[in-house]
Amino acid sequence: MQKAFKYRLYPTPHQENLLRRTIGCTRLAYNKALVLRTDAYYQEQQRIGYLETSKALTGWKKEEGLEFLKDVSSVPLQQSLRCLQTAFTHVFDGRAKYPSFKQKSQGGSALFADTAFSLKKGEIFIAKRKEALPTRRSKHLPKGISPSSIIIKLAASGQWFISILCDKLILALPKLETKLGMGISSVRPPSNGEKFANPRSLKKAQKKLKALQKSLSRQVNGSNNRYNARLKVARLHEKGSDIRQDNLHKIATKLIQENQRIGVETLNVKGMMKNHCLAQAIGDASWGELIRQLEYKATWYGRMLVKIDQWLPSSKRCSSCGYIMKKLSLSIREWGGPGCGTRHDRDHNAAINILAVGQTVLACGATVRPNVSNTEGRCDEAGRNRSDAVKTKKRLKSS
Repeated sequence: MQKAFKYRLYPTPHQENLLRRTIGCTRLAYNKALVLRTDAYYQEQQRIGYLETSKALTGWKKEEGLEFLKDVSSVPLQQSLRCLQTAFTHVFDGRAKYPSFKQKSQGGSALFADTAFSLKKGEIFIAKRKEALPTRRSKHLPKGISPSSIIIKLAASGQWFISILCDKLILALPKLETKLGMGISSVRPPSNGEKFANPRSLKKAQKKLKALQKSLSRQVNGSNNRYNARLKVARLHEKGSDIRQDNLHKIATKLIQENQRIGVETLNVKGMMKNHCLAQAIGDASWGELIRQLEYKATWYGRMLVKIDQWLPSSKRCSSCGYIMKKLSLSIREWGGPGCGTRHDRDHNAAINILAVGQTVLACGATVRPNVSNTEGRCDEAGRNRSDAVKTKKRLKSS
């Protein structure tokens, strides 16, 4: 397994000068390669890849005014071209939008392969500098491992970070008999009734953030006052992100350690973010990030994560009798099933349904989605898809 160890970095003035120049050169190489590939495609209808941009980089170093590209390590420059190639691969596969230019105000990063740095007595040394990078570590690197790459990042707030990627053997946790269904909501309640509080870091910082952004808009472009105001806004955003990430890591680790199998619903978060009434709350809860953490931590520790079809009516279906409500607005947090009279907490009921469907998926290896076929809201065959039911009805009518 590969695991990254992230630490705060406190470079000396000379080291910071070199790192800023390195990040600036990687940003320049990335943007020039993006222009080259875009012009080649739209003007000459040709697709060029990493090899062509790598050859172009050699020519850029010889151009007048770009000789400074030789003053930094060539490895981060080549890695930035590989990152661009990966970005275009995602575009062609339909998984991402067209790449955009990198901006200086957003900070940046530089990736060093194992040929551009060394690890000696627990200290990191990069090319072009002889002194070690000073870091503040909450825990030391495991003994007997060799890093495969490092990423040095400059955040928009001006803080430096270093991520060290290592190949580490992670021992699986002891197997348990416990299983859990989890509904994605603002409090993420699992099927056992436990609820986790959402810190709502963005919502709590709204008032202060509004004042800082208002002050930023009043500053003159290019002035030191605008630079300092931008840093204040970036630091407030970074503080909220740190609170959110810390909470998500604690929740994901706790769930993975206490349960052998976890069922979660997969939602179209990207599509839901287009709803401007809900986008801020959804982003503040970070639903997608929680699923991502559960997924890789389950792989690390030998647990099983089951993803349920997003079209499953988990909230609208009574977990006691199977009755399905026709409509259930977001404002209704509790409801009772007309069939059995059981009173349900909306999210807890959804988690119970997700757990039940997750066990069915593990048993038969298929996605289960009940179909509503009558006015009473009861379920038809669980294995059939609703679109298939509609086609069958149309076929019967036509015949």
